[in-house]
Amino acid sequence: MKIRTSLYLMKEAFVSLKRNALMSFASISTVAVSLLVLGAFGILGLNMGYMVSALESKVEVTAYMQDSVEGDALTQAEADIRAVSGVSEVTFVTKTEALSRFRERLGDQASMLEALDDQNPLPNAFEIKVDNPELVKPTAQAIEQMAGVETVKYGSEIVDQLFQMTKILRILGLVLLGFLVFATLFIISNTIRLTVFARRKEIGIMKYVGATNAFIRLPFLMEGMILGSVGGGVAAVALYYAYSALLYEVHQVLAFLYLVPLHPFIYIIGGALVGIGMLIGAIGSAISLSRYMDV
Repeated sequence: MKIRTSLYLMKEAFVSLKRNALMSFASISTVAVSLLVLGAFGILGLNMGYMVSALESKVEVTAYMQDSVEGDALTQAEADIRAVSGVSEVTFVTKTEALSRFRERLGDQASMLEALDDQNPLPNAFEIKVDNPELVKPTAQAIEQMAGVETVKYGSEIVDQLFQMTKILRILGLVLLGFLVFATLFIISNTIRLTVFARRKEIGIMKYVGATNAFIRLPFLMEGMILGSVGGGVAAVALYYAYSALLYEVHQVLAFLYLVPLHPFIYIIGGALVGIGMLIGAIGSAISLSRYMDV
């Protein structure tokens, strides 16, 4: 396509936007609100997945040893645990260190330990981390069968519920995003259809004087892409400030809560919204034009 023709079509698109300023504003507002909702649910879904992944990574197996296991037997037990498939890190916790941790957790009530009369009832233990959260259960079962291991704890109920929640969240997130994309496409195509309907006579005249379908379509496609990209940009800016404020408040009140860092996450979401808005605007324009091209 010639540069002059491209400039002319682009000019026509902007002239149409200016001529139908109120309708263009309504279209941009509709796109912005739709993509804002889409982006908000996208951020929510990604953050929920991020929190679940962070919690999964914190799950570890603790193997409590029998009191009779000492010296070389402990060294051999540690080597056997390290040899288990999926184990990424093993930390030995002595009875003395375990009691010290327990005393710290009790805080002001640590005086209760005086009743032990310098006796330490806590066993030696190994804290084990795995490289894949889904291996926690089989790893715990394998270690529990080893000689010298008294018992193994890993919060089995919590782990099982965590994995179940992860699967449900991922499925619901995909279904919700699919629904919102469809709803956004429907709203935008119908909004742009109003613009096309208002100019149906103009389209008919252009067809009668010999204009090609491509020549007629392009300004409308450009118009739809402009409306979509501007609406996506508005939604992206709104989400940027909203998510920044959310992160600040969460870090002030709930510092332990795992949320996706602002950068570059929000830029990716913003770019995706602009791209989606542009694509949906073009598709919506194409759908709206189809019934008015045959004259």
